[in-house]
This record gives sequence, structure tokens and C-alpha cells, in this order.
Amino acid sequence: MFAKRRFSDLSEREILALAIAAEEEDGRIYASYADALRAAFPDTATVYEEMAAEENEHRRRLIETFTARFGETIPLIRRQDVRGFVTRRPYWMARSLGIETVRRQVETMEAESRRFYQRAAERTTDAGIRKLLGDLAEAEAGHEALAAQLGEQHLGTDAAKAENETARRLFVLQVVQPGLAGLMDGSVSTLAPLFAAAFATHDTWQTFLVGLAASIGAGISMGFAEALSDDGSLTGRGSPWIRGVVCGLMTTIGGLGHALPYLIPHFGIATAVAFIVVAIELAVISWIRYKYMDTPFLSAAFQVVVGGALVFAAGILIGSA
Repeated sequence: MFAKRRFSDLSEREILALAIAAEEEDGRIYASYADALRAAFPDTATVYEEMAAEENEHRRRLIETFTARFGETIPLIRRQDVRGFVTRRPYWMARSLGIETVRRQVETMEAESRRFYQRAAERTTDAGIRKLLGDLAEAEAGHEALAAQLGEQHLGTDAAKAENETARRLFVLQVVQPGLAGLMDGSVSTLAPLFAAAFATHDTWQTFLVGLAASIGAGISMGFAEALSDDGSLTGRGSPWIRGVVCGLMTTIGGLGHALPYLIPHFGIATAVAFIVVAIELAVISWIRYKYMDTPFLSAAFQVVVGGALVFAAGILIGSA
């Protein structure tokens, strides 16, 4: 692995070359954000397209200054070549980010770029280069204001509300729905085998093993079922494997919630704690349905509690037979 250079060891020529590479990278990142968001968030995509154009203008000014001072050959010096320098997310990660995460990432990029130009200006003695770097530091400091101005231009109140609502719908489709389906299945479907084993054996360890096996088995089954249900290309539900992982994990968690109390050796205490956990699980499911699925809370609670109670009763009756 090659040794990275310290920023303090860079010459003015190398600092300018690094700034050129950084501006090109940031411009391409903004363009990638715009491309990734264009279908669902066209107004925000326009904002980032204009920010990409601003970064390209910075790069042009840097190249003009470099060629005037040092000639036509610009050495390749990148962020990852300099010790302690800021890094950016790779392209494939950028495309998977939600709109709010992208906005926060852009704010971070602007702050990091401003600090870089401030430090770079301090390291140079050439008056022209120092002035340019200082101007770019001010430009990066004003990028947040630029984003706000572009937002006012392209993201009026109605557009912002529409994009926020679109983001909410995508979150519900891609995360909440598969997670809720898994949590409901894990919390409800594992009740019968767990409590059947509990009341049939009165052995807390054996009951825990049954609950553990039922939870993991249900998680694997639900995860694959969700991942294979559709590829998300038409429904907008996102990556099938992300949905599958979310669904599988939530299924397992839902089942383990009332299985873990049976690690308590005393059967009566373990069962009482398991009852309380089941009540909490059903309340959480009801709240999620109320919060994200536009279901009245009392209606959601009634549906979930009735279903859970029937499965719960079936397990106790079978285990007590």
C-alpha cells in the first residue's frame, strides 16, 4: 500500500492539482445525485444540476490559474492520496441514499470544501493563488446560501411538500411495509409454537429453543418470500434484497421478543414476562400501522390484538392438552 502525503508537505502546484481533482469529483457527485433523484424528485435534481455547474466553474478557474503558473501538465493528486483528507461516498452508495440523507451529505461536502480552501490559502505564498483559494473558500461558504436560493427558485412550497410526501411514500413502500409484515409475522405466528411448548413442557430452556428455532426459521422464510415477491421495477418498492433483509430481520426480532424471557429459569416469572412482551409487541405493531399506514389506532389495535389473542390461545390450548 502506497504512503500518503501529508497536506503540509504539498507544494502550491500540488495543492492546486488536488483542488482541481476535488472540484471535478464534487461536480460529478452533484450530477450523480441529480441523476439519482430526477425521477422521484425533479425539483431537487435541478438544484443539484446547478450546483454541479457551479463546481465545474470553480474547476475551470483553478485550471486557468494552474496553467498560467505551472504549465499544461496537471499531476493526478486525489483526496485519497493525502493523509487525513476528506473522502466521499462511492457512486453506488450515493445512488441508494434517501433525499434527506443526500441533503445532509451536501451540507457536509460544502463545509469540508470550505475548510480545505481555507487551509490551502494559508499554505500558499503566491498572491494570485492565495486570492483564488480565498475566493473559493468564500464560494463554498456561500454554497449553503446558493442551495437555499436555488431551493426557493425551484422548490416552492408546493414542490417541497410534494417531494417530502414522495419521500415518505417511498420510505413506507421500501422499509415500513416489509418491516411491518415481518414484525407482524414474527410476533404473531411464533406465539402458538412457543406457548404450546411452554405449557406442554414447563421447561424454560426447551421453550426458548423452540422460540429461537421458530423465530429464525420464520425470518429466513419471510425474508426470501419478500425478496422474491417482486423486483421493485414496476411497484417502486426498491431493492428486493434490501426489502428481504428488512423483512427477515424484523420477523426474527418479532419472534425473539417473547422467546428471550424463557432464558429466565423460573417458569412462572418467564411466562409472565413473555405475556408483557407480547402486549408491547402488539402495541408497537398497532402504532406503526397507525403512524405509517393511515389506520385508526383503535381499529389497528383491535385487529392486531384479536389476531394475536387467537394465536396465543391456540398455543396455550394445544400445549395444555
